[in-house]
Amino acid sequence: MMSKIAIYPGTFDPLTNGHIDLVQRTLKIFDEVVIAVAASYKKQPLFTIEERIEFIEKSIRDMKGAKAESFNNLLVNYAKDRKSIAILRGLRAVSDFEYELQMALMNRRLDASIETVFMMPSEEYTFLSSTLVKEIASFGGSVKGLVPEAVEKALKKKFRMKNAK
Repeated sequence: MMSKIAIYPGTFDPLTNGHIDLVQRTLKIFDEVVIAVAASYKKQPLFTIEERIEFIEKSIRDMKGAKAESFNNLLVNYAKDRKSIAILRGLRAVSDFEYELQMALMNRRLDASIETVFMMPSEEYTFLSSTLVKEIASFGGSVKGLVPEAVEKALKKKFRMKNAK
């Protein structure tokens, strides 16, 4: 029997506990979840792709069936190469829906054999975004409980170095 594989794409800059929540819940439905880290140079990430993958690997090491990889090609092609049956997307608010629907419909047009699965985070993470985490950390605010410990330490270090310049 073939494994049911879901691809969870994103920049994960940085990884949040909301992302981890979705991975844990997705593993109840799928045999495997590949957290596919996009380079996303357009967004000018704070962390390198290698750093982001390292944070993810540290955070999912005890989750059987979860793994992290980078990709830099068309998502549906990457999903097909990984023999995935689904693309996982998180929806926090109605504002996420329009963009995510547009992407899901385009992905379906490109390859109708790969489904898009939308999941909402647990209530405690519905407000959480990587952008918000970076903003809080940049002003010295606490992100404890919002991100894995390795990410929290890296954010403190990164912004201490930036603010020292």
